[in-house]
Amino acid sequence: MGYPQDALADEEELLLHHHPHWKMLVLPALTFILTTAVAGFLVGLISARLDGSSATITTIVVALVWAIVVGWRCVAPLISWKCTHFIVTDRRVLIRQGVITHSGIDIPMGRISNVQFRHGLVDRMLRTGTLIIASASDDPLEFDDIPRVQRVHSLLYQQVFDSMEVRRAGPDAFGSTEVSDSDGARPGWRAGRRR
Repeated sequence: MGYPQDALADEEELLLHHHPHWKMLVLPALTFILTTAVAGFLVGLISARLDGSSATITTIVVALVWAIVVGWRCVAPLISWKCTHFIVTDRRVLIRQGVITHSGIDIPMGRISNVQFRHGLVDRMLRTGTLIIASASDDPLEFDDIPRVQRVHSLLYQQVFDSMEVRRAGPDAFGSTEVSDSDGARPGWRAGRRR
């Protein structure tokens, strides 16, 4: 079972799984193209003007600088993008990010009090934007570069609305069953899953 399926609880249904929008990779891609073009030009210039061991050493220096710039400005953002997950299930919103040090936020559907989105002209053309989730007691959380932000907003609104309906209706509304402990303790309630 792959990620994010292994992060879900029993009977939790995955509704949406996104990485940030690809627009965050535009600058690293342009950096890669520009850096490679400059490095290629310098290697060509070095081989035309220098010869012997000085040409070899200078070419190695150019290649090392190219590798450092590409690793720092291109590969690192790509790995960060790949290791950032925005997940919506029927019970919660999960955000997971990080390569070596992982961090995450879980927001239960029942605690979400408000869902908003914001996107400008360029974001609308790219079908992305910022999703703002306000929970019952915390400050609003903003998540940038969410692909198809309007669709995600609608999905979250529907899930929050369904969660509120389940809480208002109480445990009896969806087929709960009374359960008694084997040691004669006070009986509890177990809510059935809503279909």
